[in-house]
Amino acid sequence: MKRLLLLGSLLAVLLVCPEVFAADPGLHIIQTYKVGGDGGWDYLKLDPETHRLFISRSTHVMVIDTESGKTVGDIPDTLGVHGIALVPDLGRGFTSNGREGTVSIFDLKTLKPTSKIQAVGENPDAIMFDPATKRIFTFNGKSHDSTAIDAASGNIVGKIVLGGKPEFAVSDGEGQIFVNIEDKSELLALDPKDLKVKSRWPLAPCESPSGLALDKKNRRLFAGCDNKMMAVVNADTGKVITTVPIADGVDADDFDSDNQFAFASCGEGVLTVVKEDSSDKFSVAQNVKTERGARTMALDPETHRIFLVTAKFGPPPAATTEQPHPRPAILPDTFEVLVVGK
Repeated sequence: MKRLLLLGSLLAVLLVCPEVFAADPGLHIIQTYKVGGDGGWDYLKLDPETHRLFISRSTHVMVIDTESGKTVGDIPDTLGVHGIALVPDLGRGFTSNGREGTVSIFDLKTLKPTSKIQAVGENPDAIMFDPATKRIFTFNGKSHDSTAIDAASGNIVGKIVLGGKPEFAVSDGEGQIFVNIEDKSELLALDPKDLKVKSRWPLAPCESPSGLALDKKNRRLFAGCDNKMMAVVNADTGKVITTVPIADGVDADDFDSDNQFAFASCGEGVLTVVKEDSSDKFSVAQNVKTERGARTMALDPETHRIFLVTAKFGPPPAATTEQPHPRPAILPDTFEVLVVGK
């Protein structure tokens, strides 16, 4: 009788609060690709159709096959490259070259550079394609603005003054772009056609947002914040619905619409997985152990695998006036790609 009562109580709890017993996604590192090569890294960009992963490496972009882990190409002459944007319909890709304020255009099939757009802005960082306007947008860290480029012609269309240092940005594909403003702890909604700021929303208690992802169906934005939290924001009103704890050192966020998971890749060596239980309820489903430095990622929407990159580190070099807090040195030829899945 006691067992029956216990089972009955457990069933009642499950019916009323099913999220209490939410299943662990069971994600873990399933493969490690030893890639090697020189340079640090920043954003990753995945082309699901060709199974190619584009990896920024300071002065060039490495391209690997995600199924074999083999390097299939390299895009040179991208000084200070931060990000990569792809436009398959035009057969071309774009890189934001931070140290020279340019954007490189390359052929998606051959991976060969075809031209370079000059005077884009000071330190173009994040870069993205907006399908609604067919424009490429760079988000320029030092000049605090965004540059719009016609993807077909490569001509600069205009700029949007942002009033702060932009980090990552996403498009809803329906005439709106969202971008984090790191130094102001704000989130902006932009009009990519008329090139203006539509809304400016505070992200408190989130501080120094970097990564940003969007659930297009439920109109929810996920901002990864420096103070170890993910802010979940209503994309229509700008209201912070809730915050969810994540690991330290976040630099990228993504969203899996099939499984309703939001991801935050964190440099301390953790991939935090947040479950969207409903449009207004979110909970941490898993903290996947990765490796130190694995702070940027790309999600394959078809296989649901997550790709992260890192390397092995030695002691940091001596501090200088220019670099009072130098980063740990990257050990030669230790760069690798981590594949997280089930």
